[in-house]
Amino acid sequence: MDSEKALELVKHGATLLFLDVPQHTLVGIDTQIFAVGPAFKGIKMIPPGIHFVFYSSSTRDGKEFSPTIGFFVDVGPSQVIVRKWNQQDEWLAKVSEEEEERYSQAVRSLEFDKHLGPYNLSQYGEWKHLSNYITKDVVEKFEPVGGEITVTYESAILKGGPKTAMERALDAQMKKSKFAASSTEQPKGNRFYYTTIPRIIKHKGMSGQELTSMNLDKTQLLESLLSKEYKDSEDLLLGELQFSFVAFLMGQSLESFMQWKSLVSLLLGCIDAPFHTRSQLFTNFIKVIYHQLKYGLQKESNGPEMGIHALLDDSWLASDSFLHLLCKDFFALVEETSVVDGDLLSWIRKFKELLENRLGWEFQKKSASDGIYFEEDDEYAPVVEMLDESHGEYMDMST
Repeated sequence: MDSEKALELVKHGATLLFLDVPQHTLVGIDTQIFAVGPAFKGIKMIPPGIHFVFYSSSTRDGKEFSPTIGFFVDVGPSQVIVRKWNQQDEWLAKVSEEEEERYSQAVRSLEFDKHLGPYNLSQYGEWKHLSNYITKDVVEKFEPVGGEITVTYESAILKGGPKTAMERALDAQMKKSKFAASSTEQPKGNRFYYTTIPRIIKHKGMSGQELTSMNLDKTQLLESLLSKEYKDSEDLLLGELQFSFVAFLMGQSLESFMQWKSLVSLLLGCIDAPFHTRSQLFTNFIKVIYHQLKYGLQKESNGPEMGIHALLDDSWLASDSFLHLLCKDFFALVEETSVVDGDLLSWIRKFKELLENRLGWEFQKKSASDGIYFEEDDEYAPVVEMLDESHGEYMDMST
């Protein structure tokens, strides 16, 4: 990149100015992580829009890290966000409006430029795949009081002792963290404003058969939630799905993982909606979860002891995990359905291949007539019929 183009990006992009951050602290934005050195004072050239900023304080030798603290920001062109390190509590505190304005002018005058690490624009596309439904309204609707996301506020989830590898690792970090020890005024209860997703549907006056049917097919529950909780906005539901995943993956929030799991379980538990009433929603949902797992299952770690790559509990990726069982049933449902939207089927294929290739999961039937994959000359292959745009695009999978 030539110097003129770089200067243009510096001036147009947003800047995070982080003052007095100790060496070895890990600072991240979106899918990128920086290890703080003696000259580091923040990040420049950040594209306008929604981003997730997170950091983890370190011991002096840089070998152990406190639980991650993160927050979403919605930045405009040339905006400067200023935070100063609070040594006692090991967190980035806001500064006064007067200080922020003074430092912002200094940043725009390029006084800090050589101390700012550039946002890696080649990774921006990856972040957009993880956040394209996260808007300012989504953040304001679901974020916790104060905006900070950290597992140190979620001790109630670990009540009774940590049970999984991820919970044990986070519990150990929390006990070492100065931030956790000094935060005496931690909010209690559910800090996020996530949508409540019922696990079991109960309605008075319904017969046992009707209740069983509703719990087997979550379509009616999905419709009810879309109407009452999401004001009929499919994008808002997908925004919550992305918000909870980012808060879980980058912010190490167990509560957010549980919400992500509830939303995935709801959607993959629908039988009628994907093929009749909500094909577009499910196409977009499969795209979202495809990119989430594609990123989350990357082999390389983003940094030492940082992020969920270091703490991910393998149990949810095992062949008997909730995700595997839900996907197995969902893929079987697709096989049995006579007509499936073409775009939806295309993304289901990609999603299935990702799980098979990255995790070694097996979904193939033992018989020759697998409904999703056929050899071109297979006599069992379905008839594929593409309808014109006026009728929508469908694939006829009836044999």
